[in-house]
Amino acid sequence: MAKIEDILGGSPVAILVKLAIVSIVVGVILSATGLQPFDVLHGVKRLLIEFYNLGWDAVEQVLSWLLTGAVIVIPVWLLIRLLSAGSKRKS
Repeated sequence: MAKIEDILGGSPVAILVKLAIVSIVVGVILSATGLQPFDVLHGVKRLLIEFYNLGWDAVEQVLSWLLTGAVIVIPVWLLIRLLSAGSKRKS
């Protein structure tokens, strides 16, 4: 059985602290752009309603957003994984 540290990638307390810091930074950025948590929730609700009402047009829109986000997220994730793998080999 995998230890919780292996699953989370570190101690639970350290992960909670890191997530709290990242959440604060993201919260500041979202607040600076005028977005509030309920705006995001209402956006998700509208997306689901549009998805239901529009059928395949909504599917195409979601896939478009997925691909657009993946263009940024996948290379960043890969770079982070490669850098962390390189640092593990050095130690």
